[in-house]
Amino acid sequence: MHDIHDTLAEQPVIFYPARSSETEPAAPEQKGRFHAMAKPIGSTCNIDCTYCYYLHKEHLLDQHRGRRMEPSMLERYIRQYIEAQNGDEIIFSWQGGEPTMLGLEFFRDIVEIQKRYAPRNRRISNDLQTNGTLLNDDWCRFLKENDFLVGVSIDGPRELHDAFRLDRKGQPTFDNVMRGIDLLRKHGVKFNTLTVVNRVNAKRPLDVYRFLRNELGSTYIQFIPCVEPKNFHSVAPQHWPADSMPILGSAAARPGQSDSVVTDWSVDPDDWGYFLSRTFDEWYKKDVGRVLVNLFETAVVQTMGRPAQTCVTAEFCGKALAIEHDGEVYSCDHYVYPAYSLGNIRTTHLGEMAFSKRQQGFGYAKRDSLPAFCRNCKHLNLCWGECPKNRFVRSPDGEPGLNYLCSGIRRFHDHAGPALRQLARRSS
Repeated sequence: MHDIHDTLAEQPVIFYPARSSETEPAAPEQKGRFHAMAKPIGSTCNIDCTYCYYLHKEHLLDQHRGRRMEPSMLERYIRQYIEAQNGDEIIFSWQGGEPTMLGLEFFRDIVEIQKRYAPRNRRISNDLQTNGTLLNDDWCRFLKENDFLVGVSIDGPRELHDAFRLDRKGQPTFDNVMRGIDLLRKHGVKFNTLTVVNRVNAKRPLDVYRFLRNELGSTYIQFIPCVEPKNFHSVAPQHWPADSMPILGSAAARPGQSDSVVTDWSVDPDDWGYFLSRTFDEWYKKDVGRVLVNLFETAVVQTMGRPAQTCVTAEFCGKALAIEHDGEVYSCDHYVYPAYSLGNIRTTHLGEMAFSKRQQGFGYAKRDSLPAFCRNCKHLNLCWGECPKNRFVRSPDGEPGLNYLCSGIRRFHDHAGPALRQLARRSS
């Protein structure tokens, strides 16, 4: 799965003559590689995951259920995205909410519009992130015929998956997700798995990993830590007052406490380190080269001194934008708040926003805002402070802006370091 947080390799910037238009924003002269996560149905979803970081956008962005990207907006987005890219492959990513609620005809239109604007000698590909519950034979035939890569969200065996991933009637979704995966297999559709590691399944790492590997046959596994401040519905990342940030390791910097800064379903930092360490050991002993795990693959590459493969562990970010159904563009999928709006593709070309000084500043701030505790850490080049959206605790000496997961990340790299170095030597 081409995750929104995959880091794009540095590419030379190429300049082309701008095209003028009376009704559409002209393509900017500057072109390069960036990624956008398109949300053509906004936050609309057919299930109601307890930990979802996106469902509240319905109220925050004044969305209404049933809204979708209009045909003219869809065409405008596809055209602008293609115009702004200079790589050999142009990757479109479709998410929600639940994008399959848009129906097959919407995605057939996507493919036709892409063909209309496809440049010569350049490949266009698509990936789709779904909860899998609405997939049927028609969907899977389409996905296979058009070579979509599908990411399926699943959190482990039944009792772990159904702990938080319930439908809108409060019923479990595991059986429906498994039915969707069976259909993907039946039709030979390429799929990967995305697992949100939360307060519950983090305590059973091998049950989760072995289920994904053995029961689902997943050969590319994404682990995403569930981290949400209690005020995430209304307060944008990095807009937290410093005096509200608890000290790393304090009770308020862990879930389940009365004064905790995070939601009850957020993963405990030390449990995150435990989860990564145990699953890494299993992967290292049995699955290197056979199963790709996003955080382990990038750890090996970064240990070799090469650029990160995921933006959360990269020195800089800013190359992964999000576009909502109304054409509004945001700095990142996890920063879809009014404070991080870059503009709208009705009036400003997507490429102009992607390479704007404001977005560049957003990307460089990942490194430049690191507290001294991070800059002096021996694991700095493997972590780079993880995602800035999680930097809402204070270091042991009281400096604000430390990552909530810091203790778990350090635990993992202390544990996995010798094996990572061995793999790096073997691969170099």
